[in-house]
Amino acid sequence: MPDKSLNARIPAYKKAFASGEIQQTYQSLVGIVQNIRIEFQKMYKGEFSVANVLHGYIDVTYFYLQNDYLKKYKLKLAIVLNHQQAHFELWLLGQTKDVQLAYWKKLKGVKWVKEGAMPEYSIFEIVMLATPDFDDPPKLSKSIQGAFGTLSNEIFDTLKAYE
Repeated sequence: MPDKSLNARIPAYKKAFASGEIQQTYQSLVGIVQNIRIEFQKMYKGEFSVANVLHGYIDVTYFYLQNDYLKKYKLKLAIVLNHQQAHFELWLLGQTKDVQLAYWKKLKGVKWVKEGAMPEYSIFEIVMLATPDFDDPPKLSKSIQGAFGTLSNEIFDTLKAYE
């Protein structure tokens, strides 16, 4: 975070918004995530409950999925669009900070878990799609579904091994 005061940063903020490009791009990206959520809801009907699209600050747009297994352990999986990196991630979330911390400690040593410090909002974060093609939403959705299928199976196997 810059050392400048908020008032000193406002001109750059106004300039960034002046063209309307940021707003239009953000709305388009959120729309893509909403459509992916709809596809997940159709594809995983009866297997996962799929929450509505949520917004972080300006940094992430996401929705989470939960099935009976995750619910039992107070966990969720989230499909996350990281706006700064412009890529998709899969996060394992705990229902509360205490649940997240407990699982982060329990899963230390697993390839996705950072040893030094737990992420701020999750137990771990996996890059699912590093270079998404936002100009081809159907292909993008299929790529995310494929990555989710593979990674979620691996995550469930890992969680069950650590029960």
